Amino acid sequence: MTHPSAERTFVMIKPDGVQRGLVGEILKRIERVGLKISALKMVVPTEEQCWTHYNKDEAWFLKKGERTINDRQSLGLLVDKEAIEYGKDIVRALVKFMTSGPVVAMVLSGNQAVGIVTKLVGGTEPLTSDVGTIRGDFTLDSYNLSSQDERAVRNLIHCSDKPEEAEREMKIWFKPEEIIGYRQLNEEILYDVNLDGILE
Repeated sequence: MTHPSAERTFVMIKPDGVQRGLVGEILKRIERVGLKISALKMVVPTEEQCWTHYNKDEAWFLKKGERTINDRQSLGLLVDKEAIEYGKDIVRALVKFMTSGPVVAMVLSGNQAVGIVTKLVGGTEPLTSDVGTIRGDFTLDSYNLSSQDERAVRNLIHCSDKPEEAEREMKIWFKPEEIIGYRQLNEEILYDVNLDGILE
């Protein structure tokens, strides 16, 4: 079993975060909390990478499509296709958005990295993300607005929601040799049980 301090997670600053010049601010928040950057690169995603990354099945498409139909009906909008197609439209919009420009992909390591990053990033919808989170502080998009504009929600950043998902996503964006294992000095103050190396 992996020690909690060695947990890894995958994070991607999306095209809107790059275009708005927020890469440094986001990295600052990640490093300030004590997480270690184990891999980092800028890349323009391909459609194939994005479809593999989002990894949705027919049941997901159907469920999301049914919700989209309900939302459209409640707003008095036209419903002109099957639920499954509306579900696929969600990922199509994400793929269009994610391939529109460069993103910054990274692997982070540290104690319960997945949960820590999720806390830093905030809820998926910027409108309802808490103040103090990356999404809550730096963007104002909403599901309602993005749905009416028929586009992906612009929420700056993607983060894995569980360790197994993080490991799957890392393989899409990084070769094993691009993820660097190294010792960082601040790990001693974070994880050294006895703190016996401070005083001379």
